[in-house]
Amino acid sequence: MRNLKTGLLSGLFVAGALAASLGAAIADPIKIGIANFGEHPQLNASIAGFKQALSENGFVEGKDVVYTESHTNFDASLVPQMIAKLQAEQPKLIYTVTTPVSQIAKKALAGSGISVVFSAVTDPVAAKLVPSWDAGDEGMTGATDLQDMAAVMEFTKKLLPNAKRFGVPYNPGEANDVALLEKIKEVAPSAGFEVVAVGVDNVNDIQQRIASFAGKTDVIYTPASNLLQPAVAAVSAAARQAGIPIVNSDDGAVRNGVVPASFAVNYTQVGMNAGKIAAEILKGADPKTIAPSRPAYADHAPTISKKAMAAFGIEIPESLADCGCIVD
Repeated sequence: MRNLKTGLLSGLFVAGALAASLGAAIADPIKIGIANFGEHPQLNASIAGFKQALSENGFVEGKDVVYTESHTNFDASLVPQMIAKLQAEQPKLIYTVTTPVSQIAKKALAGSGISVVFSAVTDPVAAKLVPSWDAGDEGMTGATDLQDMAAVMEFTKKLLPNAKRFGVPYNPGEANDVALLEKIKEVAPSAGFEVVAVGVDNVNDIQQRIASFAGKTDVIYTPASNLLQPAVAAVSAAARQAGIPIVNSDDGAVRNGVVPASFAVNYTQVGMNAGKIAAEILKGADPKTIAPSRPAYADHAPTISKKAMAAFGIEIPESLADCGCIVD
């Protein structure tokens, strides 16, 4: 009888220990990898928004999810290595920031069972990340930063009423830039603009390429390019020397007094859009069934720098004096 009791107690102890072990395993936070191209205010904002949206959807950092973040300082040759390191940690999901990182991750993680959610991608269809704007792909979907170019041009006309030629520097080797340029060309005629595009595929060529706009364009629009945005101070300096005002796709450089104006997508919101998608996937949704999201018109906002406008010799039009978008 004693042996029976001992056996029962021993069995109960083992069962209890096993249950506790299983409970601990179930309670372990979900691993999420974050693959960023480089440190930049827009991209960092998209990561902050991603985490915020996941937290608001029941995935609290440190409790429900843990993140491993990495970036390559905008060196595309290091992206495969970054993805491999994140994959080795066996995350349930990887968040990829920018088109180059997302394209490499798509190939590297195919068939791995790890879901991928992208953001800061302008045109995921052109980049071959998803088959259409209406659906995700096998294991991948995400949030785009596709700007409303008609709205950008409408703002540009208010800022510079006499502008007729819309200059666009772009990186021919970056799918985002090429896709956006096509969109600009599509909407420009109805906005009353002629598009003048100049390719820039190396930061060392910025001065020369921006200088080539002189006499050919009335305004330069700098897109959310992974080559141009980190070097926007150099773009602005060259544009000022050429006597051409800039409208930027990011408000950070405007708030710092480097660029006269911007009409920008809110990248925190882009990240939040991606985070909401990630939450759906973590709750069991198939990425293939989730269409990539686009920023709404309300996710855009103008910003004008008094300091930079003065440096470029431009007066702020009366029509924008009360816009609530002017910073020192």
